Amino acid sequence: MKEGKNELMQFVAGVVMLVVGLFIFSQRVHVFSTWGYGWYLGGLNLSSGIIIIPLIAGIIWMFATNSFASKVFSAIATLLIIVSVILTTHIRLSSMTLFEWVLIIVLIFGGLGLVAKILFASNKSSDKKNNRGFDTNIKSSVDEELKRMKKK
Repeated sequence: MKEGKNELMQFVAGVVMLVVGLFIFSQRVHVFSTWGYGWYLGGLNLSSGIIIIPLIAGIIWMFATNSFASKVFSAIATLLIIVSVILTTHIRLSSMTLFEWVLIIVLIFGGLGLVAKILFASNKSSDKKNNRGFDTNIKSSVDEELKRMKKK
């Protein structure tokens, strides 16, 4: 029983370490977008507003005809807008001391290691279980029940 508590405590400590490390890391990352400047396509500068035109056309087409093709066109236009926002997003890590960087790395990957150790470790209480992982007491009780049913 004590071993189970130790595993639970290790798992909780790993999750806490992971969350704290990711929180500190997220405080040091700056995310910004340059979506308003537009795209360059074949030497032409397309402003970001032009990317909305296919969505507007798809919505008009969808309300006018309610066809499957209009829904697919609108979905592709929406996907194009999402992709354009993602492609123009920039992520920058702010400057920090080496101690802060090592602390973040230890918290994130140490927490991941503890969680993975508990989640992917084999069950050590194999004294009650056979080589297939089944509880032998349950199997023997089922076998006894089947024998009693055959006798009746």
